[in-house]
Amino acid sequence: MFGNGVPETGATEVPEGAYLLDVREDDEWNAGRAPGAVHIPLGELGQRASEVPQDRRVYVVCRVGGRSAQAVAALNQAGWDSVNVSGGMRAWEHAGRAMEAGSGEEPRVL
Repeated sequence: MFGNGVPETGATEVPEGAYLLDVREDDEWNAGRAPGAVHIPLGELGQRASEVPQDRRVYVVCRVGGRSAQAVAALNQAGWDSVNVSGGMRAWEHAGRAMEAGSGEEPRVL
């Protein structure tokens, strides 16, 4: 559990094919992201929450885990089953998980 009681999982524990919600800003998303992730910046999540499925677990990621913890708290309070990816995309990259970039350049975590 994250310090504020938010459920979390490690980057290596996110299953293949899971619904991965990335709540980082556009520049961070374009620099490097997990293949198949869905991008909804944290500031837009309130208005776009209906785009997030409620019939499966949602794994939420940001750069290091703070913004995604906020998103998980809000989603779970509204009835979703979501978990924070602890360590965020930094942990994802460190674990050697696949990444891609929007620019076709070498993916990196901003």
